[in-house]
Amino acid sequence: MGCGCLVLLASAISPRLGLFLLWAFTDRLTQAFESGWVGLLGFLFLPWTALAWAAAYQPAGGVGVTGFGWFIVALGLVADLSTHGGSSTSARARAR
Repeated sequence: MGCGCLVLLASAISPRLGLFLLWAFTDRLTQAFESGWVGLLGFLFLPWTALAWAAAYQPAGGVGVTGFGWFIVALGLVADLSTHGGSSTSARARAR
């Protein structure tokens, strides 16, 4: 449980830092992502979504993401899209 609190605090600073700590100290990412490439692409392009997927994934019985887990993944996607949209808006504002 102590590692979970550390990952949560690190994720509040940066989702990529949270993903790195999950990768370094747990096997959660290897359970959640079938391929290392999918995890790497999530780390690079959609870090909040990848972190939400890893949190919502239920490895027992190969269930995957179900029910409320999809809501968590959707929140991660909204966070990623708002981050990308906010950075393009601020870039346009700086160009003026």
